[in-house]
Amino acid sequence: MATVELRFSAQPEHVRTARLVAAAVARRAGVDEAVLDEVRLAVGEACSRAVGLHRSHGITAPVSVVLTEEEKAFSIEVGDAVPEPGSAPATPGARGGSDEIEGDGEDEMGLAVISGLVDDVEVRSGADGGTIRMSWPTALAGVRS
Repeated sequence: MATVELRFSAQPEHVRTARLVAAAVARRAGVDEAVLDEVRLAVGEACSRAVGLHRSHGITAPVSVVLTEEEKAFSIEVGDAVPEPGSAPATPGARGGSDEIEGDGEDEMGLAVISGLVDDVEVRSGADGGTIRMSWPTALAGVRS
């Protein structure tokens, strides 16, 4: 199982880099060429969402992206450090206060776009932050089945 990990400051200009790295690693993992645009778009949406959440909550912790090549699948986890509403901030640099998320409609729109692009997507949140996990089959999955 090969893994690539990225961590970047919550700046919009870093989202493009995450998209490019994700596409390159997905290609190497054996994700079908026809799906690479979907990978790029989904990672861009997930990273943009994480950046927006960090910025709106005043969180200075980096956004994390973990790209994992498994036997029959390629997965990407985009993590933010925004605590689930109602839980205490667990991240240094997080502001306490309102549970309302600025741009909540944009957040839901981003999740809808990701769900439309990726068949296998899971969204989790907790006291330590949230994660969007997306996965795609690799070309080898069809050969080995």
